Order: sequence, then C-alpha cells, then structure tokens
Amino acid sequence: MSWIEDRITDYYKWVRERVKVRTDETTGWSVISTPFLGAYNDPIEIFIRTNGENIELSDDGVIFDNLRQLGVNVNRSLKRKEWVEYILRNYGVTIEDNELRATATLENFPQKKHSLLCAMLEISEMEVLAQNNVATIFKEDVKSFFDKNDLVYTPQFIMKGSTGIEFTFDFQFAGRKKETVVKSFNTLNKINVPNFLFTWEDIKPVREEQTGKEVNSLAIVNDVAMKLKPEYITALEKYGCIYVPWSKKDSSETIKLFKELVALMLLYVYTKKTAS
Repeated sequence: MSWIEDRITDYYKWVRERVKVRTDETTGWSVISTPFLGAYNDPIEIFIRTNGENIELSDDGVIFDNLRQLGVNVNRSLKRKEWVEYILRNYGVTIEDNELRATATLENFPQKKHSLLCAMLEISEMEVLAQNNVATIFKEDVKSFFDKNDLVYTPQFIMKGSTGIEFTFDFQFAGRKKETVVKSFNTLNKINVPNFLFTWEDIKPVREEQTGKEVNSLAIVNDVAMKLKPEYITALEKYGCIYVPWSKKDSSETIKLFKELVALMLLYVYTKKTAS
C-alpha cells in the first residue's frame, strides 16, 4: 500500500469517527451529523427517512435559513438565483419550500447523500460572497478568463473514483499524455481543501488506469477578496497540486501554463485527425 493510499485510509477513518446518527422514533426521521461545517461553523446535518422502497434526504431548510439570517436573499439576486439552480441541476437535488431534497434507493444512497452534501456546501458558500461583497460568481470569472484567452476545456467534468462515487470538477484540460482537473476556489478553508484533495486522490488512480495518462490537479484560488492562509497553500503543495492565485492570472507564467495545457490538447486532436 502506497503512502497516498495510507493517507486516504486515514481520511476515511477520520470521517467515519466524526459521523454521528440519531433517530426520532416519533417522526421516523434520522439525522446524520457530518464533520463538514456550515455557515455558523456547526456540523452540516442531513435528515433521512425511508418511504417505501426509497430513502428521502433533506437539509430541513437549514441552509437557506442560515443564509437569510446572514443577510443573503437568493431570490433578490438573479445571478445568485441562477447559480443555485445550476448547483441543483449539477447534483440532481431539488428544492421544496426552501428545503434541499433528494430521493435515493438502497443502491445509490451513497452517491445521492454525497451529492446533497456537495450542494449544501456550495450553496453555503454564498455567505462568503455576501461577506466580501463579491459581485460575480468566481467560477464564472474563471470560465470567462478561459474563453477570453481561447483556452479549450471541458466544463463540469464528472469522474467516478475508486470509492464508486462520482465527483465533479469545474473544468478539465485533456492532452495526449496528461490530463488536468481544475477546481476554482472563491475561498480556501479547512473543509473544501481536504475535500478537493481527497476527491482528486480518489479519481487519480482510476482515471490513470483508464486513460494511460498522468492526471494532475490545478486549483485556481481567489486571493483578491481575502488573503490566503499559508497552511492551505502548503496542503495543496504537499499533495502536488498546482495552484494559481487569481491576482496573477494575467502574468506571463500563468498564461504560459494554460497555453501549454491547451497545446497538449490541440496536439492530441491533430494527431488523431492525421492518423485517421
């Protein structure tokens, strides 16, 4: 077992030790308390109950309640409303009376639970947008940057990892010998950094075996809204993740990095066309 697999095993153990379940016998609802934190730095909880052969999952309306208490009204901003709808579509989650919901079977429960958790975490980040008066969604800024510089990419790249769970990356650059998955971070914190590194490490061996390519990760980090904490950058570097501060997006080094990724992809496409 490699040192990476050892670390993933440690991460599984760390998560499992911090997942707590309690059940209300009168309502039939159970609550899964996760180690991931919400807007008030408290554990994010998922409510579940069986309904025939299905399993209902819900956030009990907590995510939008927290946002309202923090002064974030999604319905008053067209951009935020569109962004929430985008997140819901991406993770297959629905909304009923401001309550995030998903329906699972016994077979796909792990994936559905993970998708609901991801949606809850991403929507919770709107609190950070409000606190820092960020006018646009950072992921859209990154996409606009790619388009402006004629960079060829795959948006919303989905890949199933060794755990059997599907993960979504914001963008992907694919070349003949290398492939790079990209995550844009409006902020770095003790939840999204380990989650990203775990996700990448989970899909990396599977993807490399499938494609025969080296798989790398790239984090594009918004350092304009707030100063980056050194420990998060150290974590990215420790796991070999390339990172680009948004303040340096127009530097010659950054442009060269992206052009090299695209050049590899265009070379791959050209080689396939000439071979055929």
